[in-house]
Amino acid sequence: MTYRTSVLLAAGGSAALLLGALAFQYLGGLPPCKLCYWQRYPHVAAVLIGALALWLGGRTLAWMGALAALATAGIGLYHTGVERGWWEGPTSCSGTGGGLGGLSGADLLSTEGTVDVVMCDEVAWEMLGLSMASWNMVASLVLVAVWIAAARRA
Repeated sequence: MTYRTSVLLAAGGSAALLLGALAFQYLGGLPPCKLCYWQRYPHVAAVLIGALALWLGGRTLAWMGALAALATAGIGLYHTGVERGWWEGPTSCSGTGGGLGGLSGADLLSTEGTVDVVMCDEVAWEMLGLSMASWNMVASLVLVAVWIAAARRA
C-alpha cells in the first residue's frame, strides 16, 4: 500500500466515522452528548491533515494524523468508561452533578429557559455489547495503524 493510499484510507475513515455520527444524529434521531462532540473534533482534524498530506506529502503530516486518530480513540475510551461507570464524567452531562438540593419549588416547576441535556453516562445505542463511543475507539485505533503505515512509507 502506498503513502497516498494509506492517507486516503485513514482520512477517509475519519470522514466516514463523522458521516456515520451525523447520520445517527439527523437520520436516527440520536442527539450527541458533550463527549460525543469531543470525539468528532479530532476526526475533523484528521480529515484536514489528510487533505494537506495528499497535497504536500510528508512524514510529519502522517504522524499528526496518527495523533489526531489516537486523540479521538482516547476520548472514546474515556467516554466508554463514563458510560460503564468506571469513572465519573463531566458534571455538565453525567449523573454526578450537584443534585437538585439548591433549587426552590418554583425553580423545579419552571420550564422557562430549559435545555435538553443529553447525558454522557447513558448508552444511547449499542451493537455487540459496545456503545458508539466504544466503536469509535476501536475504529480510531485501526486508523492510527493506517496513519503509522503512511508515515513509514513517506
